[in-house]
Amino acid sequence: MSFILVLLLNNWVQAAPQTGTQILWDTYGIPHIYGENTKSLFYAFGWAQMQSHGNLILRLYGQARGQAAEFWGEDYLESDRWVQTMGIPNRANSWYESQNPIFRNYIDAFVGGMNAYAKEHPEALTEELKVALPLKPVDVLAHAQRVINFTFVVDPERVEDLAENDTPKGSNGWAIAPSHSQSGNAMLLANPHLPWSDLYLWYEAQLVAPEINAYGATLVGFPVLTIAFNDNLGWTHTVNTHDGWDAYELPLANDGYRFDGKIRNFDREEKVLKVKEKNGNLRSESLVVRRSVHGPILTEKQGKAIALRVVGLDKPAALQQWWDMARSKNFSEFEAALKRLEIPMFTVMYADREGHIMHLFNGQVPIRKNGDFKYWSGTIPGNTSETLWSKNHPYADLPRVVDPPSGWLQNTNDPPWTTTFPSAIAPDNYPAYMAPRGPMSLRSQRSAKMLLEDAKISFDELMQYKHSTQVELADRLLDDLIPAARQGSEKARRAAEVLATWDRKVDAGSRGAVLFAFWKQAMDADQLFAKPWSEDAPLTTPDGLANPAEAVRVLEATATKVEVTYGALDVAWGEVFRLPGEGNLPANGADAALGVFRAQYGLLQGKTIAFKRLRAILLSLRLSSRIR
Repeated sequence: MSFILVLLLNNWVQAAPQTGTQILWDTYGIPHIYGENTKSLFYAFGWAQMQSHGNLILRLYGQARGQAAEFWGEDYLESDRWVQTMGIPNRANSWYESQNPIFRNYIDAFVGGMNAYAKEHPEALTEELKVALPLKPVDVLAHAQRVINFTFVVDPERVEDLAENDTPKGSNGWAIAPSHSQSGNAMLLANPHLPWSDLYLWYEAQLVAPEINAYGATLVGFPVLTIAFNDNLGWTHTVNTHDGWDAYELPLANDGYRFDGKIRNFDREEKVLKVKEKNGNLRSESLVVRRSVHGPILTEKQGKAIALRVVGLDKPAALQQWWDMARSKNFSEFEAALKRLEIPMFTVMYADREGHIMHLFNGQVPIRKNGDFKYWSGTIPGNTSETLWSKNHPYADLPRVVDPPSGWLQNTNDPPWTTTFPSAIAPDNYPAYMAPRGPMSLRSQRSAKMLLEDAKISFDELMQYKHSTQVELADRLLDDLIPAARQGSEKARRAAEVLATWDRKVDAGSRGAVLFAFWKQAMDADQLFAKPWSEDAPLTTPDGLANPAEAVRVLEATATKVEVTYGALDVAWGEVFRLPGEGNLPANGADAALGVFRAQYGLLQGKTIAFKRLRAILLSLRLSSRIR
């Protein structure tokens, strides 16, 4: 088995006073944990995470309790309101009691390791955060629930305006069969990229005990690997186009709401939130939580209330499912774990040493009586049981493909219909609300085209493709834009020459990329293409400029701004797009809207764009008959 990460072990640390259990830290700060038994492995994993990110874990677990404002002040009050309104702390208690007794002991051991580290190394933790100690096993379930069900499935930022959240949460995943690889072995590319901070922070590790030898990553504070590979198989996740929540509009009447022609009372629960003030005193804030048959009430105005319904709140065993996936020895065992559908969302991309590959549109998908994906993405009438779902689709109903004739599968957060070509999953065979039908993103097209254009992919080529900064959008538009600009003003002609000599990449040294990216940003996206995307030509549309004259006008204006701001039309990409922090280094990659596989997202800071810190874990493997 080959790793893209070279493991250079330079020291080891005894995790805790448990004979035979060690943590070996490599030069990248990644722990390789060897447990004498499974319980000691979980204990050491808790120790290692606390050693690496103790302060962050204390804060995240405090937030998951809904007590962060009590611990750390006013800035956390909205977080506490959300957590308490969603019922996370109470539900976490019931989830903990519902755990398989053996796995519950493992959670206990994980928390025991974190508390042991905190006790032995108090100097490593910020004093004001220690108020969250000691950590409790139920904190693990509260944290996992807050992250998965109430950030990924339904994001509080998105719910507030019932609009798309701007925080980028995406990934790339490839599964390549032996028939499509140069070595004749299956290969898997696991490339999640999330904001590198807060509850999105990835934690990379190797876990070894008598029943497991797995390497991968998890979100900080989780006791199991959520993306991993072992001696026989591997999987990755991407954020899928999964609709696991709905906002219901309820007509109010007589302190209740109308439902099926009757007036129902809300279930009411009064809570008191404590808030730490700057002088150290605590003040009390009243929180009245009202619930309908749909779920908790979010807002109320103009005689109507909005209630939230979220999948997975009766499914407490996602962590154990991930653990069992990591222990699986073959496809049959792995799929048996998947069929439990405890994990509420995320695409699963899979490959194993026997050569099998799979794409599963995983998730708890509500069974709805009618409507398409767009309908259920809006506000739903809540006055009738006709719109109220209570059951989810079984595993057999989910879009899934195993060992396609193409020999490859890809997903870059697109719906499952375009996972491979020729198409292996027909959207007409599934309910219209299962996943959206619509344009295949340019990033997804670039992903699929790289796989289509190389019949036998080597491991080294896999690495090169992962880092591809080719701008797919440039290939669709420059053939129209450059000739049109050459007929324009002197500035338009100079801009055309810069674009003509550009390498159509967003490497740090690429010249012309800044001009193109800012031009695209200034264009009306809805009127950009002459030919819209088509299901009949998914990899060659959209294409061409809809209005060349307008495109040239915007190019002239953009060229003026770029020249004034940066002193040259052909300023290098890395001079404008920077990686903040120590060194302030030039960056590569770009916003996925440009059709770049290596996705990065930036924020304007003065004259430069500071890329958001995205953790792009690259866990790649090739599975063969012998472990190297």
